[in-house]
Amino acid sequence: MILTVTGRTVEFPRRPLIMGIVNINDDSFAGDGSLEIERAVATAQAHVLFGADIIDVGGESARTNRSQIDEDEESARIMPFIDRFRECYAGKAPVDGLQLFPPLLSINTWRPKVAEATLRLGGDLLNDLSALPTDENAAIAAKYGAGLLIMHSVGLPKQRHTHVQYKDVLCTLASFFDQKIRQAIAAGLAPEAIVLDPGIDFAKQKPDNLRIYRELEQLKRFERPILLPVSRKTVIGDVLGISNPADRDAGTIACVVAGTLRGASIFRVHNVHAVAQALRVIFPIIGNRAE
Repeated sequence: MILTVTGRTVEFPRRPLIMGIVNINDDSFAGDGSLEIERAVATAQAHVLFGADIIDVGGESARTNRSQIDEDEESARIMPFIDRFRECYAGKAPVDGLQLFPPLLSINTWRPKVAEATLRLGGDLLNDLSALPTDENAAIAAKYGAGLLIMHSVGLPKQRHTHVQYKDVLCTLASFFDQKIRQAIAAGLAPEAIVLDPGIDFAKQKPDNLRIYRELEQLKRFERPILLPVSRKTVIGDVLGISNPADRDAGTIACVVAGTLRGASIFRVHNVHAVAQALRVIFPIIGNRAE
């Protein structure tokens, strides 16, 4: 299995990729965001130093209890970071022979106007949490040779969907990804440019999330890299009884280990240092079993 984006190819099986989160906003659920570009660059630099393979930058929180910001404002938050992205790795060397270097740049947005404006500047991946209601974002990713992360959800982003119930969440995911992969390919995107995200905590309740973790291997049938955005998720807080997301890193590590054993290819996380250490221990133990 390969992932091909902006002329670069990543071959699997390999150690799972680490996607470090950079929030250029002031209302991130994990409390790690900032509107200061210098802080964003410094956060990305630290992620790379600790072993991040991908930097995922977003200008708007996905929290449902916050109003949407204007598209132009979202673009204006992200574009200065893209201009300075080289500073995040310039003068540094890879942590080891498995770190992608230079790291890939992922743009976290669901709005086509923002995707167009930011990918034009040089993003490698489009991290789209909209569940691809149309083929517009797929076509934009294809236009710039970028990859597309297709996330499962229900309804519009930034709206609460806690009422959603599934007869079988894994069957729903399988049907969803089958349809969306076909849609993205029809829009001109190469199959090798697609990553799948089951959408932990998005339109899902605790039992749904736990079952996805437990039976993640079912999604390997699509032969595409699986992204698990496990970091500090609500389901971890529900299991541990921890309300503060910043205190959920131990639970995050547990989810990373479980995901690695079940075939996850990419982990989106806040604490890159801890996750990188966990993967450096678990991957030599299991070898390529995760794939």
